Amino acid sequence: MSIELRSVSKRFGDVAAVDQVSFSVADRELVALLGPSGGGKTTVLRMIAGLETPSAGDLFIGGHRVNEVPVQDRNIGFVFQNYALFPTMTVSDNIAFGLKVRKWKPADSAARVEELLGVFGLEGLARRFPHQLSGGQRQRVAIARALAPRPQLLLLDEPFAAVDAKIRQELREWLVRLHNELHVTTLFVTHDQEEAMEVASRIVIFSRGRLEQIGSPREVYEQPVNEFVARFIGVLNVLEGPVQKGEARIGELVFPSHGIPDGGTLRIGFRPYAVQLSRNLGEFPFTATLRHTYFLGILLRVEIELDSGLVIKARVTKEDYARLGLADGVRVSFQIREYRVLSSEAGPLAPEVPTSPQPDIAVGI
Repeated sequence: MSIELRSVSKRFGDVAAVDQVSFSVADRELVALLGPSGGGKTTVLRMIAGLETPSAGDLFIGGHRVNEVPVQDRNIGFVFQNYALFPTMTVSDNIAFGLKVRKWKPADSAARVEELLGVFGLEGLARRFPHQLSGGQRQRVAIARALAPRPQLLLLDEPFAAVDAKIRQELREWLVRLHNELHVTTLFVTHDQEEAMEVASRIVIFSRGRLEQIGSPREVYEQPVNEFVARFIGVLNVLEGPVQKGEARIGELVFPSHGIPDGGTLRIGFRPYAVQLSRNLGEFPFTATLRHTYFLGILLRVEIELDSGLVIKARVTKEDYARLGLADGVRVSFQIREYRVLSSEAGPLAPEVPTSPQPDIAVGI
């Protein structure tokens, strides 16, 4: 079932929680609504569910305008951040609750509950109560309850925020598999960039009630439309310095002015993967000391400090870290392979500026 928002706004008194938001979600798509707290993403989700009414604009589900359609008539499954399970009901009764409200026949309801217990890996837990379950099990029960009446849409508000990191990773993978099996149009709210990048086919990024960008994980990472998106998705080094005699000096680094007049300020941004390191101090134009290494698995994040005190974040693979003989405290030479000229956080980004003829390298967040 498709979803479309056309210039939708929501005001609470003088506060614009959502401001002129327009986007669409295709049938059977899995989409993340991503942004910082207060960005408007949960309000958008609640308007789609019918828990909030738009102050302006139109909302369509399956091509039909639903602004005034009550929540019970939208055939939507909604999963709250805190599970909202009934503590005095068993797992089976929690899953069957929506079916009872919709007056399903007892035999049909029992068959549907049994089916979902199997789909969600909850066999043997039917007679347990929520307090007897782990966080991951409670979340699966909550999603099973939302899906029991066969809704057209599944909406999840920060679905994995209440579980620990290991369970959260397992639930992410499980949600993708579940979506691929059930093919229900799914939207989930998160403020976790990694979660959105890993799970969603497309990401809708919000800030201060406005839609900043919508695109695939690769698009929003590699082609951010402004500095806010570039900073929010992954890590961005941002440097700035005064322009004098047609160039900008930032610590020991020198960049062309890019048209900024003398006396102005040049601001540039670049991803850690754009920084190339070498132990050969003559190989690249700049030198620094490797101050700290963060081990993140296959990729490692390192911080290098120039003699001026300027700190830059870089990324290397575990293999290259070992091959180059890198370690905290060693001196390295480096180059910045490409960067973007920044205007303001809300302003558009200029195209990337290559600084060397080196071949493309793999992208890492």
